[in-house]
Amino acid sequence: LLWGDRVVVPTKLRTRVLELLHEGHPGIVRMKSLARSYVWWPNMDQVISEWVGKCRPCQESRPDPPVAPIREWEKPKGPWGRIHIDFAGPFHGQTFLIVVDAFSKWLEIILMPSTTAEAVIKALRKLFATHGLLDTLVSDNSPQFTATLFEGYLAGLGIRHALSAPFHPASNGLAERFVRTAKEALSRLDNGDW
Repeated sequence: LLWGDRVVVPTKLRTRVLELLHEGHPGIVRMKSLARSYVWWPNMDQVISEWVGKCRPCQESRPDPPVAPIREWEKPKGPWGRIHIDFAGPFHGQTFLIVVDAFSKWLEIILMPSTTAEAVIKALRKLFATHGLLDTLVSDNSPQFTATLFEGYLAGLGIRHALSAPFHPASNGLAERFVRTAKEALSRLDNGDW
């Protein structure tokens, strides 16, 4: 039985096909590429990912991703000079915006109805009304933080937007550490009314 140019592999033969494809430990990308060239079955990519993920030699020989240098932030001149923001969640079905003042380490945890750029802007407006404007806002490169609307909002207020290195949370370490702290604190609460 064929699906396009590929052989449809019955359930009882899939393990043998995986063993053959995995000879020489080609890695997940090459194994998927080989499989896609010759065979097909439902959820094949997911099965291959799980197969390679359980292979000890593949995991031990996999190179570590390149390490981005950790950015050394200069000390802010005063409170609310630079803030770091990030999302925590979903946690108990809720998502929170974590905002940390780099000078005082003051933490704000804001329950978010959504994670859109518009929702983040609305939350920041309330914070700016309370604490005043800042010089620099640091975030990761999530879509809501790199959206034109969000960038324009910050630029209109004269706030410099610094993006941390993609896939390298340590470069926004202050926010990431407080995300972990907030999760630990929230886990001690009942799944109740926040």
